[in-house]
Amino acid sequence: MEKKPYRDFGDYLQTVFPFKVQKISINAGFTCPNRDGTKGWGGCTYCNNQTFSPQYAANNKPVAQQLEEGRRFFSRKYPQMKYLAYFQAYTNTYDSLENLSAKYNEALNCPDVVGLIIGTRPDCMPDELLHELETISRRCFLLIEYGVESTCNETLQFINRGHTYEEAVETILRTSSAKINTGVHLILGLPGESRETILTHADKISRLPLTTVKLHQLQLIRHTRMVRQMEEHPELFHRYDPDEYVDLCIDFLERLHPDFVVDRFVSQSPEALLAVPGWGLKNYEFTAKLNKRINERGAYQGRLRTKN
Repeated sequence: MEKKPYRDFGDYLQTVFPFKVQKISINAGFTCPNRDGTKGWGGCTYCNNQTFSPQYAANNKPVAQQLEEGRRFFSRKYPQMKYLAYFQAYTNTYDSLENLSAKYNEALNCPDVVGLIIGTRPDCMPDELLHELETISRRCFLLIEYGVESTCNETLQFINRGHTYEEAVETILRTSSAKINTGVHLILGLPGESRETILTHADKISRLPLTTVKLHQLQLIRHTRMVRQMEEHPELFHRYDPDEYVDLCIDFLERLHPDFVVDRFVSQSPEALLAVPGWGLKNYEFTAKLNKRINERGAYQGRLRTKN
């Protein structure tokens, strides 16, 4: 088989499982320390969790019910499919150890669920929970995905993220030391970040012991504080068009560690939620544009990686 120019998440899963697997997103009803006053109020300035919660993932439904509804949806086309329970909305390690453990095990006890993906913040991983997750990782697939968003503390402060990049690094090192698959999520195009600043994110995270990297473009969502930030400071915002963003992703990819698995380059929120119109491209259409441009440029992951 011809070698791909980057490590794709779907291909990675084929090396882990001898069968097809699909993520099912779950809203387990958690909140966030940046919403309940522990770290701040109102959340990150860009945040509206409606942007990534599918209809079947409602926080008034038990985890098992959400998984069953998701399984029913996907199994119509792929009856033999297995599933990863994706704890996605808000901060999925922010609760008592007892409640968290109960939710994770409820998911793992559902039919055809073969592992967990847990999205969280790097400042919400106490050692006792990490020990519990280490135990889980010995019996099934587990990926912890940390919302790092930026490696620049000035940006993190502006978007009211509530943690520093140094905190993210410390938590990633602890998680990897526990032999747990570790991922990061970054938003490309945050206010005040130039193209070169964005590319330094690739350099910095490439020094970390990561399994996966998930990227997406900045999207301006209605009724968020970031829309007001844009109105007050338009000079800090650069709106990438699809072709420009394709080249940005490729430049990022070429500076990224060649062993990292790239989970995603782009995300498209529902048009009704966007304060600024989207690109009108499905995710697979964007990926096709990106792959075509990669071939035109002869680019590949890690080609320009700096080792220092």
